Amino acid sequence: MSKLSKAKRDKRKKQATRRPFARLNGQQPVQNHAVLTNEEGQVVAAIGLQGTEWLLAIGGQTMGNADNPVPMLAMLKHLSNVQEKEGRKVTLEYSAQLQQMIDDLAADEGKTADDYLANLVSEFEGVDGEEAIDVADTVEDEATPTADVAPDADADDKPKA
Repeated sequence: MSKLSKAKRDKRKKQATRRPFARLNGQQPVQNHAVLTNEEGQVVAAIGLQGTEWLLAIGGQTMGNADNPVPMLAMLKHLSNVQEKEGRKVTLEYSAQLQQMIDDLAADEGKTADDYLANLVSEFEGVDGEEAIDVADTVEDEATPTADVAPDADADDKPKA
């Protein structure tokens, strides 16, 4: 190797155009398909598509994912109905792609899209023993720790000194 090879290599590197690193698991952007907003215009909950995975976000945090977003939409519709019953004004808007999915599923069962979605929403309303989700409280209580921590299972098994 010549003494000038390092200098030549460094010169080539300086003259070369910069290129970004190719990320192996780069995050794909999330496309919103359903958005539940309150009367102040704040997004309370949303359903988005990231690649091939549907995500449910409530209060700014991802709560779950699924292959089929229609049950999540039914849950948001139920949440919207609960909020309106409590006197809060909320708006649920969803994309044409999501509406097409509902239309296709409803056609498979021989129902209209509104009837199909209403049937799914009624499944959430028929849950016994559970209280309705209060979105305003959920958003406010995010930073509040809960006391639903299970006791230590090993507490009774420790040897006594």
